[in-house]
Parts: sequence; C-alpha cells; structure tokens
Amino acid sequence: MQGFILHVGKARNEDTIVTILTRNRIERLYRFYGARHPIVTAGFKIDFEAQRDHPHFMPRLRHVVHLGYPWLKEPERLRIWRYLLALLHEHLRDVEEPGPFYYDLLERCAAIWHLQNPKRSAVEAYVALLAHEGRLHPPSDCFLCGGALEESVGLARAFLPAHPRCVVARALPREAVETLFETGKTIHLEDEAVETLWLTLLEGM
Repeated sequence: MQGFILHVGKARNEDTIVTILTRNRIERLYRFYGARHPIVTAGFKIDFEAQRDHPHFMPRLRHVVHLGYPWLKEPERLRIWRYLLALLHEHLRDVEEPGPFYYDLLERCAAIWHLQNPKRSAVEAYVALLAHEGRLHPPSDCFLCGGALEESVGLARAFLPAHPRCVVARALPREAVETLFETGKTIHLEDEAVETLWLTLLEGM
C-alpha cells in the first residue's frame, strides 16, 4: 500500500513508531532499526507493507520504497511540506479512519507543490479542509464580539473571521477573504497576505 509519513517518533534504542496516512486509514507501525533499512522520514510518500504477525503487538513497517517528487530536493519546499504534514498529524492524532479526503488532498498538493509558492498551496489545501469539515465560516460576523464585519477582516486560528481590533491579526480586505473562501484559490492575494494566512495556519488546524 501507499501513504504519506506524517510523523516518526522514537520507540526504544533506535527503533521508531511511524504514523502513515493511507487512503483508507492511518497506520501506526513499528520500525526496527537496521543498517540495511531505508531511512523513513516525515513528509515522504512511500510504498510499504504492514506486517501483522500477532494481534497483541503493534504491526511492523516492512518493505519500504520511497516514491519521489521533483521538489523533494528543494529544501524550502520540503520544509514547508513537512510543516503542513506535522499540522495534519496533530489534527488527526486520535483518528484511525479519517476517510479518503485527507489522503487525496495531499496527493493533489504533492502533484502541484513545485508549480507555485508552496505556502499558497498549503493555504488553499487548508481552506479545502475547513470546507470539508464544515468549519469554514463566511466573513460576515466577528466570532468574538458578534458584531458585523466591515471592510477589513482579521483571521484567527482555523481562519475564524473577526474584527482586526478583536484579534491580534493583520487586517485583510473582506472582499479578498470572501473570494478565498468561495473559490479556494489564492491567486488574487498578494504574497504578504499569503504569508499572513500561512502564519495563522501554523497556529494549528
């Protein structure tokens, strides 16, 4: 099967526990350390087998093959990708079967990650995630004070809309936020606005 490595955590000695998002479920597999084993790294997509020898022990990660993308050799793109997957790992921490949406979302992102500023792709992916989960709120009222929003909007964690004075966030044009939420695209936004949205995303999904 194939999947994206969301997290690699220490077990004992040099062994690790690897969290992998596949299309059908999240696999948490034990990885024995060995000089002949290929290195498993968070952010990479792999083809692998989950060996389930005993119902009372964690299944083992076996026969790993890395699946490459052209941007993996670009440190900045890879760094932003790993941030995105780390956020997704935390978001799905207690989930075993999240459905295919999240895997398909990463598939689409990975395919175009080299074509534009990766922070734009990350923001667009997050808007799609919020819409999928029913958490994308139109910028009409401030989630803190309940008052109607005017021409400028501040976005808090989870892109919750608010008055800029009610949250510590850079003001964005309300029309631009509406377009982002309606289209899921950042093409109309300046790089500075995208950077603001990226920093908000880093606060957590």
